[in-house]
Amino acid sequence: MSERKLAAILVADVVGFSRLTGADEELTLARLRTLRSDLIDPTIAVHNGRVVKGTGDGAIVEFRSVVEAVRCAMEVQSGLAQRNAGVPADRRIEFRIGVHSGDVVEESDGDLMGNGVNVAARLEGICQPGGVCLSAAAYEQARDKLREPFVDLGEQSLKNIARPVRVYMLKAGAGGGASHPATRKARRLNVRDWAAIAAAILAVLIAASWFGPGVFAPPPPATPVALEDKLVSAPRLSIVVLPFANLSGDPAQDYLADGLTDDLTTDLSHLPNSFVIAHNTALTYKGKAIDVKKIGRELGVRYSLEGSVRRVGETITVNAQLISTETGAHVWADRFEGERSRLGEAQVELVSRIANALGAQLVQAESLRAMRERPNNPDAVDLSMRGWATLTKSLSPENLNEAIGYFDQALRLDPDDPQSLMGKAQARVIDFYAFGVGDGSDVLRDAEQAADHVLSSNPNSVWALFTKSTVARGRGQFDAALANLNAAIRIDQNFAPAYADKGNTLVMMGRADEAFQPLEQALRLDPRAPGRNIWESYICNAHAHLAQWEKALEWCEKSAASNPSLFWPYIELAAANGWLGRPAQASAAVAKIRKFNPGFTVQDYLSLPKPNNPKWRSEDQRIAEGLRKAGLPERLAGGG
Repeated sequence: MSERKLAAILVADVVGFSRLTGADEELTLARLRTLRSDLIDPTIAVHNGRVVKGTGDGAIVEFRSVVEAVRCAMEVQSGLAQRNAGVPADRRIEFRIGVHSGDVVEESDGDLMGNGVNVAARLEGICQPGGVCLSAAAYEQARDKLREPFVDLGEQSLKNIARPVRVYMLKAGAGGGASHPATRKARRLNVRDWAAIAAAILAVLIAASWFGPGVFAPPPPATPVALEDKLVSAPRLSIVVLPFANLSGDPAQDYLADGLTDDLTTDLSHLPNSFVIAHNTALTYKGKAIDVKKIGRELGVRYSLEGSVRRVGETITVNAQLISTETGAHVWADRFEGERSRLGEAQVELVSRIANALGAQLVQAESLRAMRERPNNPDAVDLSMRGWATLTKSLSPENLNEAIGYFDQALRLDPDDPQSLMGKAQARVIDFYAFGVGDGSDVLRDAEQAADHVLSSNPNSVWALFTKSTVARGRGQFDAALANLNAAIRIDQNFAPAYADKGNTLVMMGRADEAFQPLEQALRLDPRAPGRNIWESYICNAHAHLAQWEKALEWCEKSAASNPSLFWPYIELAAANGWLGRPAQASAAVAKIRKFNPGFTVQDYLSLPKPNNPKWRSEDQRIAEGLRKAGLPERLAGGG
């Protein structure tokens, strides 16, 4: 049975999708999947949208409100602009988006048809890349509730639409592209401070992608009030882990589902001052029909985590989904698999991976909510979340300055806020190493003081210990860096960034053969980390230091595929191909290096900051020889 209704319809489509997939189908699809999971789907969920259908390179989404549809569109376009900063124009994933409010026909399977959908689709087709086009009907509902300036495009004749439609356009602010002067300067600095930047970027880009223990402490739970008011006063990161369902058809397997539920409750409870409903209370919902909105009101939690466990043969599959108890919308969902033969290890790994993914999704959802609900009156926690969210965007001076600005605002409201102290410290370290902003000794001193201040009240703060390791590594004190990383891991064995940084530090200490275990552990704990390409480049670097050239090629190619704008993998790609006698591939890697920095030479590589470690330097000379074999010039013509 079908029914008519009024709805706000958003239609989005990737610009030049055929061209992008024709150039590199696998990479384009991988980048698109990442955008959907990290940006598009969570933003749609926060604004209460429903994806009617995916079209491969786009989507049709229904909203109850035009304002929500437009806000969602603008946040997606702004996020895409940030991620495209520094990416060559021919490789950028850009969207056109059309929004219309009108009459639609909803089929029994939830599909939408009719003129309302057709108009939104035609608006998308005439929109500029990165823009949002609204029909007059949508504009009338949104214009007084949005501060962004609209451009009146006048009446437009749309294909197969009987009457002309008046169209208005919004344009998201684009990030600095490859031609931006600051970006060009940044690339030169990235190359010449490579060793230090690699460690610093891991400290934030990876760390900021994992909002696990110690990141955002919500306010204490409110005193119990009337049932209908509990959700209103719920802490920011409040959650209940509902009993996972056993779908194996064998009641004897209930222990596995119950074990996952219990372990996840424990792991999420590690969030300082968090509000996680006890496992015994959550078990009272086992086997019952669940209304997540009612649970949110009853327990005073903003989110519920639910899922299922299925055993088929020797494979255990776990599905998990995070749901907003306010709207019933899915914020995040994923599937995880393990082997029955290693059940104990698989359970620990599954719990760690789900907990890591959840940390990021919870904070992302709450950051978007805060910006929507309190755009003009943020508190210290809102501002801190915005700062960390900004650090997950593409690396640029503008983004770092914006993040530091948020942290400074938060610290004016709460000078002792540990998350703002750590976020500002990490952002300043990257700003110095990547872009030469500030005095290095001052930056490291201030970061150390901030970490010591946090540790004085919370000696088990993994983020403060992580920051201490960043400072020690920046000073060439690798033993101290390793000690702080090991301390962080002892406190939180799921802290993926510490494992990755430990592997990189071991390489710098001349112990590359020991680096693989912690690096592989990081990838197991957080396989979808936005900065996993840096971890992959560290594995490549470890293989290169051991002259394992085939393995170095494998991992550097993975890293370059994850982020084609990353410079460092091409160093080892060129050296490995040089040693393996593959001139065509070596020349291609050298061309990439020279594209990032046209004047880069072997001598430039050798002049990069190096650990004062004889074994490391000997291995580094071997990499330099590989660069010579690959055809990288020894020095600039006319140089000394």
